[in-house]
Amino acid sequence: MSRLSVHSSRGVLRQGWSAEVGDYAIAGGWTSRGETLVVGDTAGGVYAFDGKSGATKWTQRGVHEGGVLATASHPNQPAFATAGQDGRVLVWSVADGQVSQAIEVENGWVENVAWSPDGKWLAASCSRQVHTYGPDGVKAWRSDDHPSTVSAIAWSGAEELATACYGRVTFFDASTGEPGQKLEWIGSLVSMALSPDGDIVACGSQDNSVHFWRRSTEEDSMMSGYPAKPSALAFDDSGTLLATGGSEAVTVWSFRGSGPEGTRPGVLDVHVRPVTTLAFAPGAMRLASGGRDGGVVVWSLKRDGNGNAIGAGTVDDVVGSLHWRPDGRALAALDAQGGVTAWRVGR
Repeated sequence: MSRLSVHSSRGVLRQGWSAEVGDYAIAGGWTSRGETLVVGDTAGGVYAFDGKSGATKWTQRGVHEGGVLATASHPNQPAFATAGQDGRVLVWSVADGQVSQAIEVENGWVENVAWSPDGKWLAASCSRQVHTYGPDGVKAWRSDDHPSTVSAIAWSGAEELATACYGRVTFFDASTGEPGQKLEWIGSLVSMALSPDGDIVACGSQDNSVHFWRRSTEEDSMMSGYPAKPSALAFDDSGTLLATGGSEAVTVWSFRGSGPEGTRPGVLDVHVRPVTTLAFAPGAMRLASGGRDGGVVVWSLKRDGNGNAIGAGTVDDVVGSLHWRPDGRALAALDAQGGVTAWRVGR
């Protein structure tokens, strides 16, 4: 059952609800219309909560042996995908918590899963390979081995899938799996974010830097000086701002004009422990940051990357991920103690 209560908050973050799952709330997200929040935990459970009240809609415990690793909400249907250590991807009906498709990927951890923007394809990565499936759950193609374990996947439009691993980002044709553009750099890439138009690719690196490419020119640049690896990256919907973690402060780079080369980034400094997750509000210059300190901060940003904190809240442990409701009027935080907290967001 959900444990309804109120966490401390101020500014634009208003009283909402909180609940608990069985273990570390490792991944989740809102359904396409925002009526349900689905959460997976490291004990292998999947939970669905009413988006407005936080009441439990359904619970399925232990469905992924070893634990859930990733989730993805279908872009236009009431369906949700979960991936786990058991080598499976499960596609769920959000209405009743029943599994509509059980996909056996490989004998290994399925660490990433993502729907294409039109919902036609479902991609999953397992070890050094990426796999895609059609609407019926039938495999469309499987890639050859990457140079290392695939660390991140992302869709660049409906017909192109990007993967990151050691030394390169590769773009694949969604229908055929044919590899196309490859962007190479010596180093272990641990995270990836694509600009909305697909032209800019940003990756956090094991060497505590952010590397990015412009696909149209294949020119690359590096942002260095982070005290830790920048595993949290996020673009705003305009593709103008790139927010990065890697320290207690959020660093925001502006791609306006000829930037970010030769410009100073915005520095948002409130957290007292390293930032763990970042998420921009849909269609707005608002950024949410979560940290190892259990703090959640909402920032109002300018186009140069500078900004001010306009709301804050706390949860019980490390913030694992943040999820804006599609209308931008609610923000959910998942934490390491299994807490699920949702705030209403004021204007």
